[in-house]
Amino acid sequence: MPPIFLLSKMTDNSFGKLFSFTSFGESHGTAIGCVVDGAPPNLLLNEGLIQPYLDRRRPGTSKFVTQRQEDDEVKILSGVFEGKTTGTPIGLLIHNKDQRSKDYGEIARQFRPGHADYTYQAKYGIRDYRGGGRSSARETAVRVAAGAIADLVLKQALGADYRVRGMVIQIGPHSINRENIDWNECAKNPFFCADADAAAKWSDYLDDVRKSGSSAGAILEIVADGVPAGLGQPIYGKLDGELASAMMSINAAKGVEIGGGFALSTIEGHLASDQMRAGNSPEQPQFIGNQSGGILGGISSGQQIVVRVAIKPTSSILTSRKSIDRDNKNVDVVTKGRHDPCVGIRGVPVAEAMMSLVLADLFMRYQAQCGFGDF
Repeated sequence: MPPIFLLSKMTDNSFGKLFSFTSFGESHGTAIGCVVDGAPPNLLLNEGLIQPYLDRRRPGTSKFVTQRQEDDEVKILSGVFEGKTTGTPIGLLIHNKDQRSKDYGEIARQFRPGHADYTYQAKYGIRDYRGGGRSSARETAVRVAAGAIADLVLKQALGADYRVRGMVIQIGPHSINRENIDWNECAKNPFFCADADAAAKWSDYLDDVRKSGSSAGAILEIVADGVPAGLGQPIYGKLDGELASAMMSINAAKGVEIGGGFALSTIEGHLASDQMRAGNSPEQPQFIGNQSGGILGGISSGQQIVVRVAIKPTSSILTSRKSIDRDNKNVDVVTKGRHDPCVGIRGVPVAEAMMSLVLADLFMRYQAQCGFGDF
C-alpha cells in the first residue's frame, strides 16, 4: 500500500494549551527554535532576561558534560516591542555553531542501543543520524528559553514568594544526605547538588565512569514554592498528570514521582495522608507533612510542589554494544563524538523549565475558568 502522506507527518511538537510553545530544529541543523504563544502583553522581556536560564543548561561548562561548545545565544524574532511583550507569538532562535557531523558517519546505517534510531526508522522510514536529529536533547535548549518566559510570567503574577528550583539528588548509586541540603551549594559545583559532600563523591565516581567509556544515570528533584491552591483539574488536566507528562517528555527520563511517590505504597494510610490544622484563614490551612507533593486530587494545595525524575544513563558511550544495521546484520556499535557522561546533570534546568511551563499554562487555565479575583 502506498504511504498516506497526510497521516505520516510528525506531530506533537507543541506543549501546553493556553500558554504553549512549539519547537523546531535538529541537533546538527542550522538552528533550533520555538514559538511561544499565550504570553500576556506588557511583560518586560529581552534576550538578557532569558539568557541566564540558558547559560545554566549550556554544554561545555565542565568535564562532566558534553564538550560541544555552544554559546546558546538566544534571539527574539517577534512578539516584543520596546522591551515589552505585545501579546502576540514570541519567536525565539538559537543557532547551532559547533556541530561535528563526521563523528556520526559510521553509525549512519546502524542502530545505537538505547537510542531512538530504530524506532525513528521504523516509524518514519527516514532519520537524521547526525547527533540523533530531532530526538537529540539539543532540542531542550529551546524548552529552557520558553520556560524562562513562563517563569517570568509567573513571577509577575504570583510575586516574590513564587520560585521553581531543582537539584540532582542521586547519581548512579550515590545519593545526597538530606540533612546536608543547602540550596546555595547548587551554584558551587557542576552537578546542581545541594550537598557539598555528595558533590565531591560524585566527582570521583563520574571520573571513573567517564574514563571507563560508560555513563551514569541520575535522579532530579524539582520543587515549586509560592504556588497558590487551585491549579489543575480534578479529572483530566490534573496538575500531577500534566507534570508527569512534561517530565517524561525530557530525553532519557524513565520515571516520575510526585511527593512521597512510590514509597507511599509501602506505608499505611495514617502515615501517608497529610493532616491539617487551622491556619490564619480557611484559605490557608496548616498542613502536617507533604506526602502529597503539594497536589491533592489533581489540584495544587498551596504547599510546596515536589517532583522527582529518574534519568537513565547516557546511551552514547564508547563501550562496544551489540546491535543491528538497516540491512538486518549484526554489528558492534561504538558511539564516538562528544557526549554527557551523565545527562541528568544538565537535565535540571530543563526539568525546571517544564515545571514552569506547566504551572504557567494551568495558571492561565484557572483564570479562564475561575476568574482573576481569587489570586
